[in-house]
Amino acid sequence: MTHAMLKGSNVPLEATTVRAVLRWSPGQGVPDVDASALLLGLDGRVRSDEDFVFYNQPRHPGGQVWRLGKKRVAENLTDTIQTDLAGVESGVGRILLVASADGVTFDRVRDLRILLYDAQDADGEALAYFDIKPETGQETALICGELYRRGDGWKFRALGEGYSNGLEGLATDFGISVEEAEALPESEADGAAQQPPATTQTPGGSPGRPSSEALTQPQAPLAPAPEVSRPLPPEQPAGVPAQPAYGYPPQQPPATQPAYGYPHPAGGPAYGYPPAPATAAAGAVSGYGFPPPPPVPSGAPDPDFRLPPQGPQFIGR
Repeated sequence: MTHAMLKGSNVPLEATTVRAVLRWSPGQGVPDVDASALLLGLDGRVRSDEDFVFYNQPRHPGGQVWRLGKKRVAENLTDTIQTDLAGVESGVGRILLVASADGVTFDRVRDLRILLYDAQDADGEALAYFDIKPETGQETALICGELYRRGDGWKFRALGEGYSNGLEGLATDFGISVEEAEALPESEADGAAQQPPATTQTPGGSPGRPSSEALTQPQAPLAPAPEVSRPLPPEQPAGVPAQPAYGYPPQQPPATQPAYGYPHPAGGPAYGYPPAPATAAAGAVSGYGFPPPPPVPSGAPDPDFRLPPQGPQFIGR
């Protein structure tokens, strides 16, 4: 006899090995659905990450829970988890049967149902079934039901509890370690952009479908920074002399006007040449208030030249 179950109801199981079959109707826009199982200890949490059976880890190390994979049955698709209840370790108190969609909400999954079969009766009818109805429609992972111990036997309870953050959020709630990429400070962003991402071994991919393979994205080569050997001088406004470039001697300042009443200084000779002889400049101006010196005679001496009168200190000596 097949039990049609309502949410929260339970049935005892006499079979020692059961198959939990997820079934749904495919169609355009309908997401793919995956079945998985979490083995929980007596404290309601997984004992290690190995207690998570899903498509990247299809068999529990103990060998009592494994995933059979997907099949097409008539007009439906199925994914199946099989459990050997008689061989489950005594430290396991519950086994959650989970459905997850690949990043798409369950309001687009049609006719979702979980069916329990006696695995040793290949042609037998289902022991029980439960039609799963998402509460909000925004769930991307659902706990369809659970196998749990009751005394010396096992029972199945229909649940239909949803998670909007997918299989990753569900697994984290029960103690699965999910590695997440940490944000890098801006000072390290350029260096990290050239490094390949780390491999994720536990569910941490898209919200509905975790991945155990590293996803590498090609990085565009960075443009080299321009090489500057010296700072560029700023633009000078019109009428203002430009500043010399860095590393070059400054230009000589223009000749300044002499102070009022003093002669203009003569320019120095060119480097390596003797100075030119001084010549009397016509109309040269002496210091302020003094007459110009007499011109220097050239050639034969003047016959009319006489010494000026001498003082008494020079007479008779």
